[in-house]
Amino acid sequence: MLMRASLGVLELDLEWRTTLFVALLLPLLVGLGCWQLDREVEKRELLTRFEARRAADPVPVDSALATRAPAALAYLPVRLRGRYLADRYLLLDNRVQAGRFGYEIVSLFAREDGGYALVNRGWVPGDPARRSLPEPAAPAGVVELTGQLYVPPDPPYLLGEQSSAVNDWPRVVQALEMAPLGEALAEALGAPVFPWSIRLDAGAPGALAVDWPVVNVSPAKHRGYAVQWFTMAAVLGLFFVLRSSNLWALLRGRQAAGGNDDGRTHD
Repeated sequence: MLMRASLGVLELDLEWRTTLFVALLLPLLVGLGCWQLDREVEKRELLTRFEARRAADPVPVDSALATRAPAALAYLPVRLRGRYLADRYLLLDNRVQAGRFGYEIVSLFAREDGGYALVNRGWVPGDPARRSLPEPAAPAGVVELTGQLYVPPDPPYLLGEQSSAVNDWPRVVQALEMAPLGEALAEALGAPVFPWSIRLDAGAPGALAVDWPVVNVSPAKHRGYAVQWFTMAAVLGLFFVLRSSNLWALLRGRQAAGGNDDGRTHD
C-alpha cells in the first residue's frame, strides 16, 4: 500500500513496510548516538575526578570511611600499616595485559590498627593451559602501604554463582564481591574487614605489575562510536528519502538542464 503526498515539485510515495522500518530504526540509531555522547561525558568527568584525587595526599584508611560518603571514596589515596598473610590470597581470573593471560593477586592484609583489608597487589602472568597457578611471594613483617580505594562503578558480571567460602586459600575467583566476601571473612576471622579493596601504588611493598585503567573505553572512543551511529542514521534517512520520493529525478533533471544551458552559452 502506498501513501502519496506532494510538497511542491517534490512527490512522496510512502510504502508502508519501508516507512515502518525506517520509523523504528532511525530513532534507535539516533538514540544510540546520543547514549554514546552521554557516556563520553561520564568518562571525562570520571577521569577529571581521578586526576584530582590522585594529586591528594594519602589519608589513613579508617578516616576515609569516617569523613566521606561511599560515592566520594573511588580512587581516594589511602595508607595503612600491617602485615601480609602470605598464604591467603585470591586470584582474579582471566586478567589480560598486553595480550597476555594472567591474574590479579588480592592478598589478605592484617592491619596494625585492627581489622583486615583486601589488597590488590597487581597482575602476574598465568599458565594459559591452567595447569598451575602463580605463587607470588609477599613481604614479611610489618609494612606500610599506599594505594587507592577501588569502588566498582557497577556490580561485577559473573558467569554463574560464585562461592564466598573463605576456608580454601589460595582460590581463583571471577571477581571481587566485597559485600558477601567481607561478611564471610569477618565471621571467620572474628574482626572487621574494610569494605573496599585497595589497589597498590607502584613501588609499594608487595606491589606486582600495577597498571590500573580508570576506564575501559576512552572518551574519544565513545565519541567515535557516536559518530558511527549518527552516520548510519543519516545514511538511512537519505536512503528513505531517495527511495520514497522523486528527489533523485529532480536532481538529475536539474543537472541535465544545467548542461543544456551551458551548451547554448557556448554556441
